[in-house]
Amino acid sequence: MSQLELVGISKIYGSSIAVDNVSIKFNEKGYICLLGPSGCGKTSTLRMVAGHEEVSSGAVVLDGRDISRLPPAQRGTAMMFQNYALFPHMTVEKNVAFSLKIKGASSSEQKDKTHAMLATVGLSEYSERLPSQLSGGQQQRAALARALITDPQILLLDEPLSALDPFLRVKMRTELKRLQTELGITFLHVTHSQDEAMALSDQIVVMNDARIQQSGSPRDIYNNPKTEFVAKFLGGHNVVRWKEEVLSVRADQLRLNRSEGNFPCNVSAVEYFGDNVTVSVEAVNGEEYMAKIPEAKFFDRPFSIGETVFAVWNDIDAKMLKTQ
Repeated sequence: MSQLELVGISKIYGSSIAVDNVSIKFNEKGYICLLGPSGCGKTSTLRMVAGHEEVSSGAVVLDGRDISRLPPAQRGTAMMFQNYALFPHMTVEKNVAFSLKIKGASSSEQKDKTHAMLATVGLSEYSERLPSQLSGGQQQRAALARALITDPQILLLDEPLSALDPFLRVKMRTELKRLQTELGITFLHVTHSQDEAMALSDQIVVMNDARIQQSGSPRDIYNNPKTEFVAKFLGGHNVVRWKEEVLSVRADQLRLNRSEGNFPCNVSAVEYFGDNVTVSVEAVNGEEYMAKIPEAKFFDRPFSIGETVFAVWNDIDAKMLKTQ
C-alpha cells in the first residue's frame, strides 16, 4: 500500500501562515500534482511530507501510520530536489548508490541494485561519468535513480522540470510518467505549470493562499472549475460576470458573432497558434475575454482588430463559480 493522507496540517512561520489546515487523501499509487502559484503553500506541504519541515499542527499519515514526527529516512518517502543535489565529486554510479551505502547495504547489494536502477532510467552507459559531464536531462535521471534506489512508497518531486528547456521538459514528462507506472508507487509532484500538471497527473490538487482550492482529475478540474481562481489559473477559461452570476466559459466554447449575442465587444488581439487562432476581445465594461477558433473556421471569415463582435455561449457550457 501507499495511501498518503494529510489531516488538518498547517505550517506557520512566525506570523505567516504557509499552509492552513489542509486535509486531503491522495490517490493510492497515483501521479499527483500540487499545482499553484509561487507562495501558495505547495512546497511547504511537500517538505512537511518529506520531513524537511516540521508540521505546526495536524498529521501526515501513510498507510494509517502518523509519520509526522519521524525523521525523513524512516518515513517511506524519498525526495528529488529542484536542483538535483548530486555530489559533484562522485560518479553517477556512486551518487546513486550513496543512500544504500549509508544504510549499510553490502557491496554486492549496492552494485546489483545500482546497476538495475541505472538501467531503469537509461543511464547504464554513463555510470562512470561525473555530474558535470552529463546533460540536464541525464542529471535529472541520475537524481531520480538516487531517490528511487531505496524503494520508497512515495516519491516527492519539487519542481523537477523547471530547469529544463521546453523540448527536454516534454520528453522528461513522458519519462516520469513511464517510471511511475512501471514502479507502481505514488509520485507527489509540485509544479506551477498547468501544462505539466494536466499532462502528468491522475489527480491535480490546486492550491492558493495556503489552502486547497480544488482536487480532482485533470479532465474534471478543467471542465468543472469550482472557483474563479481555479478557472483563471488553469488558463483557457473566461470568467464572465453575467446576470448577477459569475460563470466560467471555456475559450473554445465562447463564440464571436457579427450580428447578435449576449453582449458587444471589440476585437483587441488576434494570435495564430497553428491549429487554432485565439481572438481576444474587450467588452464595454472593460472586461477581457478570449475565443479559441479552429484555424480553418477563422480564416474562412477572419476577424480584424478593432472590429465590433458579440460574445455568445451555450448555457450548458457555462459553469457557475464560487467567488472568493
